Amino acid sequence: MQQIGNIKEIQAFALESRRSGKTIALVPTMGYLHDGHLELMKRAREKADLVIVSIFINPIQFGPNEDLDCYPQDLDGDLAKCRNVGVDIVFTPTREMLYPDSFQSSVEVKEITKGLCGAGRPGHFQGVTTVVSKLFNLTLPNIAFFGEKDFQQLAVIRQMVDDLNFPIEIVGVQIVRESDGLAMSSRNAYLPDRERKEAANIFQALIHAKALHKQGLKESKALCQTVSEQLDKKMESPFQVEYIKIYNASNLTEINGPITTPAVLLIAVKLGGTRLIDNLKL
Repeated sequence: MQQIGNIKEIQAFALESRRSGKTIALVPTMGYLHDGHLELMKRAREKADLVIVSIFINPIQFGPNEDLDCYPQDLDGDLAKCRNVGVDIVFTPTREMLYPDSFQSSVEVKEITKGLCGAGRPGHFQGVTTVVSKLFNLTLPNIAFFGEKDFQQLAVIRQMVDDLNFPIEIVGVQIVRESDGLAMSSRNAYLPDRERKEAANIFQALIHAKALHKQGLKESKALCQTVSEQLDKKMESPFQVEYIKIYNASNLTEINGPITTPAVLLIAVKLGGTRLIDNLKL
């Protein structure tokens, strides 16, 4: 496994690899890797000749009061994990390389970024699409892997790739969960023991709503309400619901009435000081 930090070097490597007929898979990450990330890498290993993992905490997707300065890091541990699952290249650029003083461009997907996480995090998805576009141009992947936990992000990336004609296949990989159901996330490290235990109630509330949906409850508002009621009943630590929504799983538009198409139930909760997101397909 090789670590590359220079943007010219990674692009030259990718160009030469493509010229020689090798397929490249990219797994973009912000580091502090967990089993969810490793599942993306394993899937990438199955699909491509070369697997590139990027590790970069992207400053332009963080808001002014978010956790950029304290986002968890463990580069040595991350490199060991990448090596263990057979990654070929770990790309670790600096902020100065990706965003020099002269940098002034951005990539924006407009409509599907307005709700859900986009509503509460202005500029977040513009930061995501800008950095992912740069990573695509630097690593030249045939295929790229993203986790379904960030369901809106996955939809936004797919829209961008379609709109801008990137010749890249985007693969979404199912959420990897802890033994109690909590969706794996680097930010779970922020949770103190009591809040970590209670965080599992988020997934359990989604499961409860899905069971009601299977039993015939098809009204979006009623299903969202039952999730809220379950959290009120189970949570003891202070928490704040940012949203509980049901969206069309194909085009990421909100469903406000009866559910008649494939749908996904999405939630964002701030538990203590930690923002957690999750979703479940109905």
